[in-house]
Amino acid sequence: MKFFVAFIRDRIFPICWGILALFVLCLVFWLHGIRSDALWYGVLLCAVLGTVIMGLDCLREYRAHKRRRDCIDAVTVEKRAIPDEYSPAAADYEELIRALWDRIDSLSDTSFSRQQEMKDYYTTWVHQIKTPLSVMQMMVQSEDTEQNRAMAAELFRMEQYVEMALGYVRLGDDASDVVIRECNLDELIRASVRRFATQFIAKKLTFSYEPADVTVVTDGKWFSFLLEQLLSNAVKYTYEGGVSITLTEDAKVLIKDTGIGIAPEDVPRVFEKGFTGFNGRIGSEGTPQSGRATGLGLYLCKKVAHKLNVGLSVTSEVGKGSTFIIDMRKEEIVPE
Repeated sequence: MKFFVAFIRDRIFPICWGILALFVLCLVFWLHGIRSDALWYGVLLCAVLGTVIMGLDCLREYRAHKRRRDCIDAVTVEKRAIPDEYSPAAADYEELIRALWDRIDSLSDTSFSRQQEMKDYYTTWVHQIKTPLSVMQMMVQSEDTEQNRAMAAELFRMEQYVEMALGYVRLGDDASDVVIRECNLDELIRASVRRFATQFIAKKLTFSYEPADVTVVTDGKWFSFLLEQLLSNAVKYTYEGGVSITLTEDAKVLIKDTGIGIAPEDVPRVFEKGFTGFNGRIGSEGTPQSGRATGLGLYLCKKVAHKLNVGLSVTSEVGKGSTFIIDMRKEEIVPE
């Protein structure tokens, strides 16, 4: 019905002109005394022929309309899918669309080139900055003093931020950056936890984990990144008590802490980009302090979980801690 109404509206001028011409013709015939039966016969014949011509035109336009609608999805993939039309207006629009398509292709190539340059720059920067960080780590470990331990903790935090920057850049890659294999979950957890050993000691936090011989199908590098970001978040907001990792029978990894917890109104938004909530505005001892968090850590976790096709959720209670849940059985993945 919408098409028919639009078709009539588009041709309202020639229709009105035809009706007016027919009225003038009838008036002339009547003034010249032509018999009424001949007059009405001519009017009826013109109306029938006009209706047939209009119907054929409507059918032709409807078929062209269907071709254009069928190409709506294809036109975003291939420029050659644009249907060829015969009217001057349609031809002009086709030329305009093709010109816009060429412009989009040019802008896409430029944008891709800039993104690739940015990725190469940040990747190079990350690898270069790791060298002085490693040297500084060795320097502060040469003497066990309180100042050196504090510096080592800050250096470790810098390393985490560097890894976060690299992960943020790499998340834009396609699936070629993900290598799905069978991995020993216990080895992945142990390797990630080992990196946080000094943090647990420095903050006098306990750690609990019961090894289990479990094999999962995932990308070891990205899963370790996800796990380390969650551990970093747990250690950051836990000031007494400790952190535990539990493997459930239904293939879920629970990272539980006894930290400050997350406000109920913040829980639904903790994985949003840039969202910090109340926790993002507190200091290392739980006192208000602005600029403490960037709101990127958990956002990256959610993106990585989506990349690995695993579930990621959180439950929390203010003052008692939080539990982040990695559901490894969100959907079956076939190893390469």
